[in-house]
Amino acid sequence: MKKNLKKFLLLFLLSILIFSNFGFAQQNSNLSPQEEKRILEEELKRVLEEIEKIDQDLSKTQQEKKTLQNEVNILKQKIAKLELQIEQNQLMVKSLGIQISETEKSIDKTSQNIEQKKEQIANILRVVSEEDQKSFFEILLSENSISDFFDSLNQLEVLYSENQELLNEVKELKTFLETEKTSLGEDKADLEKLLTIQNLQKKENEDVKKEKDTLLEKTKGKESEYQKLLSEKQKRAAEIRSRIFELMGVAKAPTFGEAYEIAKYISSITGVRPAFLLAVLYQESRIGLNVGQCYLKNTTTGEGVKVNTGQKVLKVMNPTRDVPPFLTITKGLGRDPFETVVSCPMSYGWGGAMGPAQFLPSTWMRYKERIFAITKSPGDPWEIKDSFLAAALYLSDYGGAEGIYEKEWRAAMIYFAGTVDLRFRWYGDQVMKKAAEFEEDIKVLEGK
Repeated sequence: MKKNLKKFLLLFLLSILIFSNFGFAQQNSNLSPQEEKRILEEELKRVLEEIEKIDQDLSKTQQEKKTLQNEVNILKQKIAKLELQIEQNQLMVKSLGIQISETEKSIDKTSQNIEQKKEQIANILRVVSEEDQKSFFEILLSENSISDFFDSLNQLEVLYSENQELLNEVKELKTFLETEKTSLGEDKADLEKLLTIQNLQKKENEDVKKEKDTLLEKTKGKESEYQKLLSEKQKRAAEIRSRIFELMGVAKAPTFGEAYEIAKYISSITGVRPAFLLAVLYQESRIGLNVGQCYLKNTTTGEGVKVNTGQKVLKVMNPTRDVPPFLTITKGLGRDPFETVVSCPMSYGWGGAMGPAQFLPSTWMRYKERIFAITKSPGDPWEIKDSFLAAALYLSDYGGAEGIYEKEWRAAMIYFAGTVDLRFRWYGDQVMKKAAEFEEDIKVLEGK
């Protein structure tokens, strides 16, 4: 009873975490999960239609003459689109939360069913064991007649048969239970990714709002001032080159110009174009910095602490999958594994991602030899060149070196989610959008 109560309380707290934190407390609680999902699908359809309409309007506005009013309108449309995308993500998170809740209930019901079957098997085995301990003559003498004796034998055969059936049922239920647990783990991993995207969307929305406010402040709402800004494009090269390119886990963040030179060098080795590589690393570092920075402290449990506060954090690193390779990596580099920064976990899953490329230790080990073959030195996930190279090799493995939009988009999606799942397409879209922006910056740097 205590065990079931504990599960219920954990599920209840999980529901609060998922729904209240993101501003959409569950409504229509009297509806069935299927009905709730249907309503969510209708809301999602509406949001997607509104996003498509904004995309069409935005495309028209961007083709018009560059004026201050048009630029402000474009930024307003981008903000409206991002707010709709945040709403879309919230709906998907809520739908997945319902699915997780249903799977939890199914797992609990299946576990109870297995326990009931086990109890029935135990009772049968107890009866059979008692009968087995009697000798043939004891059984024969205990019955009133030969007919009763054979009836007892028949009952034992029935018990044996029932026992076999129950064993088969338990086996099937256990297989089903494992499937459900796997599904639950995958759903929670997907929820983690959706929450990551949601945080990125909110940050992107803040950035666009700041861009609009800055534009209006610089131009003071005057068209002539805006046109002056446009004509100063060539003068921006020095500003672009010196702009800080924020990266996760490095001691000193490079300038954009420095990052570009490294990306250009890596491109000559892997074929991954600099703007695309920089866009992926930019997005990954935003994830890492948003999640936070942690130190691993317990190699058995994977627990750690936050770098800035020393606050205890669970699940900093997966103790079976990632701790052993992490210890190998840090030992080879002469780093203290307990004073080396890795990403903190979010609400689900494990942290432990390393450096600008945000590779998990187990993933890094798959690329270690390839990095050594190119650089002739042990790869360091926190060293900019090595992390850029590892990211480019990964992207190249999935078509990111072909320079085609669709191929790069697909490679970015796999980099983030391990597969192409359209629920996370915002990530791929944002990488490609940022790559286009970086391409323009690079043109200015190259004087094109």
